[in-house]
Amino acid sequence: MSVLVNKDSKVIVQGFTGSEGTFHARQMIDYGTNIVGGVTPGKGGQTHLGRPVFNTVKEAVEATGADTSIIFVPPAFAADAIKEAAEAGIKVIVAITEGIPVADMVKAKDYVTRYGARLVGPNCPGVITPGEAKVGIMPGFVFKKGRIGLVSKSGTLTYEAADQIAKEGLGISTAIGIGGDPIIGTTTKEAVEMFMNDPDTDAIVMIGEIGGNLEAEAAKYIKEAGNKKPVIAFIAGQTAPKGRTMGHAGAIVGGKDDTAQAKMEILRKHGVHVVESPAEIGKKVKEVLSGKS
Repeated sequence: MSVLVNKDSKVIVQGFTGSEGTFHARQMIDYGTNIVGGVTPGKGGQTHLGRPVFNTVKEAVEATGADTSIIFVPPAFAADAIKEAAEAGIKVIVAITEGIPVADMVKAKDYVTRYGARLVGPNCPGVITPGEAKVGIMPGFVFKKGRIGLVSKSGTLTYEAADQIAKEGLGISTAIGIGGDPIIGTTTKEAVEMFMNDPDTDAIVMIGEIGGNLEAEAAKYIKEAGNKKPVIAFIAGQTAPKGRTMGHAGAIVGGKDDTAQAKMEILRKHGVHVVESPAEIGKKVKEVLSGKS
């Protein structure tokens, strides 16, 4: 069992023939991801990267049995692409696009929920189950297969944590980059819950940042679930000035509970192992798993 994607996932690329879609689809194919086709309106019937191109997601699903989609569509049209995938029966939708208008995302998220799909992102690096499937833009070589679940708001810190975990002789079961926008599909809590219920995951690394209450919700769930698997957390933005957006559209300190210090305190109170620096993530995971922490 794996979380969200695996070697059996049948993946289509929305925005397949564009420059971004082409570049990353090629990387995913090279990684071994089962890319079964792509969608570019007006280019149906063509072949691209040795895969069929369809005009609509519905046609792609009917022809290929696709269950997963990754979206490389410009911000103005990306919310419609998300809705189209959900309506066509896609179960896992990964939206890479950055800068989707918040009002559009509110509607798209509601749509995804109504159709029973799972949205990851937008403005995220995607999902990878090492050695099986990469549905995203992350550098695949960094991720070694193992039993640590990784959920992160930050793309670069996802890669950093995966690299450190590998250097400690451990590996990743699945890594989920949830994205840093104000409105996202899968929350930190939902990702942690999936890992808690995954028999192939022994511990969870959670990378958060200032702004919002995603980490506090996750902490509450972790404690209520009985802390059944160890969780190691890092919160980015410890020196961020109040009231200023930092990097991500969702990373803005609104109240006293939004600061990195407040989040770290909440996590500690709920039994989470918190590290002060991203450089400590790998070592702390090793310590916790060997019972030294």
